Parts: sequence; C-alpha cells; structure tokens
Amino acid sequence: MATADVVLERSHPRATRRIIMASRTTYRKMVQNLRWAAGHNIFAASLAAGFLALCGVRLTLAVDAVPTSASKVALAIDTQLLKRIKL
Repeated sequence: MATADVVLERSHPRATRRIIMASRTTYRKMVQNLRWAAGHNIFAASLAAGFLALCGVRLTLAVDAVPTSASKVALAIDTQLLKRIKL
C-alpha cells in the first residue's frame, strides 16, 4: 500500500471508474483555480504595482488587498465544491 499509485477500497471494477472520474474532476478544478489565480495576478496585482501610473492614477498596495482576499475566498469556495460531486 505504501508504494501503490492507487489503492482500491473495494475489489469491485466500478471503483476504478470512480477513481478515474475523481482524478479528472480534480484536475479540471486545479486548472480552473490556476486560471483564476493567474488572472488575478496579471490584472489586479499589475494595477496595484503601478501599471496605471502612466495615466496619472496611483494605487497603493493596500488597494490590492481586496481583490487578493476575494481571490483566495473564491478559490477556497471553488475547491470546496468538489465535495458536491457525486461519483
């Protein structure tokens, strides 16, 4: 069990199907969370870092705290939605 890639809890062939479905669902959720985090880092962090300074608008890093917090909460909620998936 310590070196196995997959350990089945039952000796039923349908368990393999469930593992594959869970794996695919988890991977899709990881990609979705990665896109969300990358979008936040590209958009909100660049605004807070001074991208708008060229237009005369100065934002402090404290302004980035709100989208950063919202991003983290959204990622946590999104990840918790994995519990609702019926396998």
